Amino acid sequence: MNEIANAWLLYAIPFALIYGSYLWDKGRKERLNRATLYDSIDSGMMEPPSLHPVIDTSRCIGCESCVNACPEFPAHIVLGVISGKANLVSPTDCIGHGACKTVCPVDAISLVFGTSERGVDIPNVAPNFETNVPNLYIAGELGGMGLIRNAIEQGKQAVEHMAEGPRGRQGQYDLIIIGAGPAGLAATLAAKDKGLNYLTLERSSLGGTVANFPRGKLVMTAPVELPGYGNMFFREALKEDIIDFWHNVVRETKVKIQFGETVEAIERVHDAYVVKTDQKSHQGAQVLLALGRRGTPRLLGVPGEELPKVIYTLIDPSEYAGKKVCVVGGGDSALEAANSIAELDGTEVALSYRSGSITRAKRKNRERLEKNVQEGRLKLLLKTQVKEITQSEVHIVGENEEFKLGNDAMIICAGGILPTKCLQDVGINIETKYGTA
Repeated sequence: MNEIANAWLLYAIPFALIYGSYLWDKGRKERLNRATLYDSIDSGMMEPPSLHPVIDTSRCIGCESCVNACPEFPAHIVLGVISGKANLVSPTDCIGHGACKTVCPVDAISLVFGTSERGVDIPNVAPNFETNVPNLYIAGELGGMGLIRNAIEQGKQAVEHMAEGPRGRQGQYDLIIIGAGPAGLAATLAAKDKGLNYLTLERSSLGGTVANFPRGKLVMTAPVELPGYGNMFFREALKEDIIDFWHNVVRETKVKIQFGETVEAIERVHDAYVVKTDQKSHQGAQVLLALGRRGTPRLLGVPGEELPKVIYTLIDPSEYAGKKVCVVGGGDSALEAANSIAELDGTEVALSYRSGSITRAKRKNRERLEKNVQEGRLKLLLKTQVKEITQSEVHIVGENEEFKLGNDAMIICAGGILPTKCLQDVGINIETKYGTA
């Protein structure tokens, strides 16, 4: 009998310890998931930017496969199990990878655009990436896919289909690619690899949206093959490392990209296209739009906004050390810009926001802002708007007062205007998705 009792203790105690540890870890994860979800709700950050998962809780078994498959995990908790069911706990951190749907063993996940409260405008694109307008294609972020690997694959596949399409006549390109982000770069490489007479136009710099990330930002991606070059092995890397890699790809493959040329209009003339830029017009048999969804920056529309000191994306905070800076906006990009500059020695930073409180930003950014305000590093100007910008000052209007601040630089984080009108002008159908695939 004692032997049985001893054997029971021998096995029962380790089992109890292991099971107890499992329950404790499960409870810890659930508390973290709930805190993340409540923070998203409190911050008003419940609107996913693009493609995202919807979980059928009647099917979900809470196995955490989707949680672990998310490429943002563990840097960001996008999905988390609460009360035995998966939940989208941080919607704004979802990048539309789709791996969660692939690994779900019970097919409980659907991938959709938009929500019932807020629609997302998505161009009407066929499986081969051609729009409803013949020989006009869309690939990458503009079509709703934000992940680097997905954008690269779409750029490659789009050109594979376009290679079967019409060729340009005399004085025309076979293919005009607009944008040199991940999709545009991949399309350019594929076009050269297939011997097409192509033109790639980029208004800014190589990398598109990635190039506009802040310095030192960790970028998540997945290995992918670049046409005519070879494999890109990154899973996570600093923004600078990825941009440097792409520059090296351009040098080694000798592909041609025309930088500093902004597309203003696209017109279909007979069976070809005329792409008008701020410099000249180009003709091509086919066009691939590989644009980002951030569009052109939203302007304040005030005098002085054209001054060189006004920018719309912060790349390197260290450039503003010792300067007087005014940041406009109340979202994460505005708070991150204001905080990072305010924490440099010798700077004077003011954050102007038209609302009476900052709610549409992540908790960590709001807490960092409060700390900088309390320590006197940053001046928070709620319920204010910029009236005028001069070489050395910015004129601010509040509810009951107007005042001027000394100013060396303006950073305006007021969002972007999607190129919806440009797409509609050329005839592309735009569908507003309200939580549909």
